[in-house]
Amino acid sequence: MMSPESAVEVSNLTKYYDDLLAVDHVNFEVKRGEIFGFLGPNGAGKTTTIRMLTSLTKPSGGTAKIFGYDILNETLAAKRFMGIVPEISNVYDDLSAWDNLMFTGELYQVTKTEREKRAKDLLEMFGLHDRRNEKAKVFSKGMKRRLTIAMGLINNPQLLFLDEPTSGLDVQSVLIIRDIVRELNQKGVTIFLTTHNIEEASVT
Repeated sequence: MMSPESAVEVSNLTKYYDDLLAVDHVNFEVKRGEIFGFLGPNGAGKTTTIRMLTSLTKPSGGTAKIFGYDILNETLAAKRFMGIVPEISNVYDDLSAWDNLMFTGELYQVTKTEREKRAKDLLEMFGLHDRRNEKAKVFSKGMKRRLTIAMGLINNPQLLFLDEPTSGLDVQSVLIIRDIVRELNQKGVTIFLTTHNIEEASVT
């Protein structure tokens, strides 16, 4: 039985791609309210692990639970708790920052009133509110990354998956993202951070 203090509990989680063993029987637990650093070099299986935990990839073996819900058998219940920020920004270049958030909110089935309020707050938090009506294609890489994280927060998740959130970004964007991650964590959001940079994990 999963501990009531656990946000994530993984047991013997395994992933094969044909004969290639991508994730080898991993076991770990993430406590509610912590910042959990999932460290490893590029190619170690970090992104594949996140894809299994967020039900984007089916495990070859083992189990994973999100706040007590089995990711395979109770997928929709588990996904209600999570926000996902992939390694590569998933913004739509031909949509404005505002419309990207509105679209993502609809996907998460956030009500119109709530997603408009959340979008305003998030754009202000990430320093993008003044440029909310500009198309994302004119944004810098750092701005797109901030918008991607805002999109991952539109459903007010209790657990946020961040896959290499500051990789390749300018110093200003890195500092903004680190500050926001700490602020979210202080508000009770559990953070699951993958990185190949041990300094990144320790500073965050």
